[in-house]
Amino acid sequence: MARPASEHPTELELLILKILWDRSPLPVRDVRQALAEGGREAAHTSVITTLNTMVHKKLLRRRRDGKAYLFSPRVQQQAVRQRMLGDVVDRLFDGSAAAVMLSLFDRGDLNPDELSQLRQFVDRKTREKPE
Repeated sequence: MARPASEHPTELELLILKILWDRSPLPVRDVRQALAEGGREAAHTSVITTLNTMVHKKLLRRRRDGKAYLFSPRVQQQAVRQRMLGDVVDRLFDGSAAAVMLSLFDRGDLNPDELSQLRQFVDRKTREKPE
């Protein structure tokens, strides 16, 4: 039985989106080359199939350029991040942003610049008045 379609990009689709967010539009061969340079070898036909699936899922747009198609993102990077992070927050942390932040603090080391940025963000959020 086939796996149900995910509302989020798969791992390969996310790699392709990252490539196209950086430099698009690109033909299939350039997407395949960028994947290979990033350590992800894939057959030409697999890349074509994935790109066409992404067009069908409305993640990419495709336009003809001579004999080739050029692919570009149809979704913005920030929108994808927000949707995927929102899903993680809801499913793993029962909607608690505080639980996510505490987990992130426990997981990684923050340099002084990152800590300063976070302090500024928390200070700004503390000063904001709820509507």
